[in-house]
Amino acid sequence: MARITDRTILIVGASSGIGAEVARHLAHGGNRLVLTARRAPELTAVADSVRARGSDCLVVAADALDPRAAADVVTAGVAEYGSMDVALLNAGQGPDMSMDQVGVADVSRIMALNYDVVVNYLVPLIAQMGSQTGGGLIAHTNSLAGLMGIPRQGPYSAAKAAARTLIDSARVELAPRGIRFTSVHPGFVATERISGDGLPKPFEISQERAARYVVRALEREPAQAYFPWQTAALVRTLRALPTPVSSLVLRKLASR
Repeated sequence: MARITDRTILIVGASSGIGAEVARHLAHGGNRLVLTARRAPELTAVADSVRARGSDCLVVAADALDPRAAADVVTAGVAEYGSMDVALLNAGQGPDMSMDQVGVADVSRIMALNYDVVVNYLVPLIAQMGSQTGGGLIAHTNSLAGLMGIPRQGPYSAAKAAARTLIDSARVELAPRGIRFTSVHPGFVATERISGDGLPKPFEISQERAARYVVRALEREPAQAYFPWQTAALVRTLRALPTPVSSLVLRKLASR
């Protein structure tokens, strides 16, 4: 396992949660971090902790839903540091949403927050990494919910499944150009955003532990990384069961 050192690393969604924790973990390697999210004050605080740990840091406040702004973040990082070696696309949301209580706009919004933001960064990153020696690594924080339809998270599951499929295609197409792809699939992570949403969260893990899993995936570069093992095993079992049986189990889990 190669430790990540002396690399230019873009982290999208770096102002809090897993993204902020990953930035702090990678700050010990003498890296050059490009941190972006919408909230400038929170980004600045994360950047201060990164610099205190020995890595250079560029902060670019931007809305990942704006494709022009996303492309400008990539351009700014390359202008500052000369290349883009690793990118972690970590923006997204998965609120509690029952399908009998949502509107079309609600579903479209979740698709934009979890799929469009990936596309907005994926396209300029592919162009940049394809033009530089050695290519680069693009990692995406997906979800175990993207492997099957999870009750009360249907729109989120659908968006994550779409992003996974797109990246799977890109992995095959762009391997000859040296661009690698890793999809990271966490289970439930104890972020502030979802702490009070009411969803059952079996085998929930802390943000710090999730960040360690993500960093390990960035180092090892598997095509797919699933964690924690308990939730991953549960999802694999549910996918292997006959649909009537898995549906019954999922209904019981969602009603707890």
